[in-house]
Amino acid sequence: MTRWLLPGFLGVGVLATLLLIVGPALYAVSLSFYDMPSLTADPVWVGFAKYAQVLASAAFWNALWNGIVYAGLAIVLQVVLGIGFALLLNQNFIGRSLLRGLAFLPYLLPTVVAVLVFKWMVDGSLGIVTILMDDWGLPPIYWFETETASMVSVIMISVWLWTPFVTTTFLAGLQTVPGQLYEAARVDGAGPIRQFFHVTLPSLRPILTVIILLRGVWMFNKFDVVWLATGGGPLGATEHLPVLSYREAFALYDIGSGAAIATLSFFVLMVAVAIYFRVFPMEQGK
Repeated sequence: MTRWLLPGFLGVGVLATLLLIVGPALYAVSLSFYDMPSLTADPVWVGFAKYAQVLASAAFWNALWNGIVYAGLAIVLQVVLGIGFALLLNQNFIGRSLLRGLAFLPYLLPTVVAVLVFKWMVDGSLGIVTILMDDWGLPPIYWFETETASMVSVIMISVWLWTPFVTTTFLAGLQTVPGQLYEAARVDGAGPIRQFFHVTLPSLRPILTVIILLRGVWMFNKFDVVWLATGGGPLGATEHLPVLSYREAFALYDIGSGAAIATLSFFVLMVAVAIYFRVFPMEQGK
């Protein structure tokens, strides 16, 4: 019975993948070869003209750079803070279980809630952060009015939202590190810092490799935080490729350019992932 059921389940899985993932992806790529002022307009074949137009646009390269900055800084902060919190939560102290549960809470919140709460907290008139800064005599920060502050704001929101995921993953990894390794290190005279770099970090390397890869792909493609917080502004300071693709397709009604930007973003990620696996092959973590 199993011999006959297994191929059937595999066939259903392959069919579902083709219908729900491969098919729509190929259709999206095909749109990049047409000039379409809307999804209901008759498409006009233009070949690679949309790609040439996009690559010649300063907005594309600005969005690509913004995406690299946004994803890169967010990943670094998430990993550093995630490891730090995981090490803290791995210690024995009263209330550890409660604190572990609370640490995961931000990851459970909808993105729109986190963004709106942050915008309320830093509101220029009624925000609690603004009021506290004024009470302490600090100069006001225009969180969403200046280019640098806007990028910092979306990075802060992203770090707050997804650091718990990184923390939980590393915390699970710490449970698998044999205690004998730490005992041997202490016998050799290694302090906490040397234990971290010579025992903990090498043991977590396979998890670290996967986490950086996953968070890199997710953050580079992250649309909702940037769109809800800044809409890509001010003056394109936080506009990355997902937002630019959306704006071209649904705000400027250039479906072909929007699809071309999305396709180029996909190829950028493919190249980045290939280089990443070249530099950090998974088998090294075994």
